[in-house]
Amino acid sequence: MAKQAGVITLNGKVGRLSFYKTKDGYLAREKGGVSKSRIMNDARFARTRENLKEFADNASSAKLFRDALRPVIAKIGDSRLNLRVTQVMMKVLQSDLVNNRGERMVRAGDWTLLKDMELNAASSLGSTLFLENTYTDSPSSWGVSIPAFVPTDFVALPKGATHIRITATGVGLDFTTGARAVQTSISGLLPVINPSLAISLSVDKALLPGTHRAFVLSVEFVQMVNGSEYSINNGAHNAAKITGVEQV
Repeated sequence: MAKQAGVITLNGKVGRLSFYKTKDGYLAREKGGVSKSRIMNDARFARTRENLKEFADNASSAKLFRDALRPVIAKIGDSRLNLRVTQVMMKVLQSDLVNNRGERMVRAGDWTLLKDMELNAASSLGSTLFLENTYTDSPSSWGVSIPAFVPTDFVALPKGATHIRITATGVGLDFTTGARAVQTSISGLLPVINPSLAISLSVDKALLPGTHRAFVLSVEFVQMVNGSEYSINNGAHNAAKITGVEQV
């Protein structure tokens, strides 16, 4: 890698050279690597083509899953969540015992590998909500029962939080068609200074068509000011966990 010198600076490509600006100044590098045509046709790159095909399926599957979970993800301040979802999806793809290498797909892998995944690495559900929740899973619905509790005693409340909201979310996915569906059951805003009654949340599976489902329990912290809601630290303390999965 070369560093540009002199009073004239370049930015862009000139022949095989690329000029660009960094914090260390203007640099230049020569274009290199193997051509796309050779990668796609040369027998010596057969393994590379296999990897590329599986990476593509993994990327599209991970995106479909993230898009379906957008109502939950949008409230979580974890900048590395997209990467972690992609990584666990790759594990699902690699668990495909039906298709040969290069043909493996997320849809044919072990979907249960997603169970118990924390969607906020910095704030797990178990370190946020200290309650013995009861999960139910029937052919028609998925749900959770939360016993009565005092928020100040059983919730790790971040500074400034005046209310909490507990939500059960279900997503249905079809990796073949790219279709997705989402359903939520919400507790409503619970003042942290008041004891909470028992909470029962459920998601109707009939509203989640597709071949794969996932169910998430999440806790959101809110500060209420003059009737308006404000997220605490951009969702850094909000917790969410995949507590159930199902492959139809």
